Amino acid sequence: MARIKVLWLSFLALLLSNCESPVITDDERMEPQGNLKVSIYQIEQTPFSALTRAESGIACSRLNFIVYDESGSRLNQVSQKVEEPGFGTTAFQLEEGIYQLVVVGHSASGNPTTTNLSKIQFTNATGYTDTFLCYGEITIGEEPVDYEVSLDRIVALCRFVITDDIPAEVRKLRFYYTGGSGAFNATTGLGSVASKQSVMFDVQEGQKQFDLYTFLHNPSDNIALKVTALDASDNILRERDFDVPMKQNEVTWLTGSYFSGSTSGSTSISITINTDWAGETHQNF
Repeated sequence: MARIKVLWLSFLALLLSNCESPVITDDERMEPQGNLKVSIYQIEQTPFSALTRAESGIACSRLNFIVYDESGSRLNQVSQKVEEPGFGTTAFQLEEGIYQLVVVGHSASGNPTTTNLSKIQFTNATGYTDTFLCYGEITIGEEPVDYEVSLDRIVALCRFVITDDIPAEVRKLRFYYTGGSGAFNATTGLGSVASKQSVMFDVQEGQKQFDLYTFLHNPSDNIALKVTALDASDNILRERDFDVPMKQNEVTWLTGSYFSGSTSGSTSISITINTDWAGETHQNF
């Protein structure tokens, strides 16, 4: 009986030793494995490392790396958040052949739908944010490929600025706009669907600026914007319509007296277009 017990303990020790996990260092755990390594080296002409060193410099909080075959069928994807180790670098193991690679940078609350190469789509629920894109065709052969990508901004931004006082009873501002798109074609960076986009802001004390993003169907286009002021019970207190000219990778500042201005149109609103969104300098005197 004692011999049987000894044999059983020896077998158990051998089994446990075979199941023991290998030691993996932090460098090995963070280094992506595959024959296609993708890394971001800049976003809109700014070095990627400079954009992620500090919270104030983050250009996007999420990255999506997607691989499609030649026909546009999605094969694989990797999603990353800024707080994760290795943010900005990933790898895929692919057979020899030609592939389409898409990298999307954004700060939405969730990831876009990426099933369709020509309709990468965000929703009102996930939100519309500053969005950057890289698209390219990759050929995989016998040797591994290291692919450095540069992401370019593909959205247009309407910056709505209220110059008069916001009444105390106003608790929310709803921005509903059409003419743009909540989805884009990854091969062109332009909008690919006719969207009804809606963004709701809880009015904060002192807040006068509200940013609205969209993907345009053409490099220059107009959106129809309806701005609605609501009270705590969602009753409409004021509502106005605007026709807003916009351009891809540019900011349209829509500034004026919203509550004291006329409700018949945008005659009291001044529109300026900032063509240098890639960088701005602000100085105090």
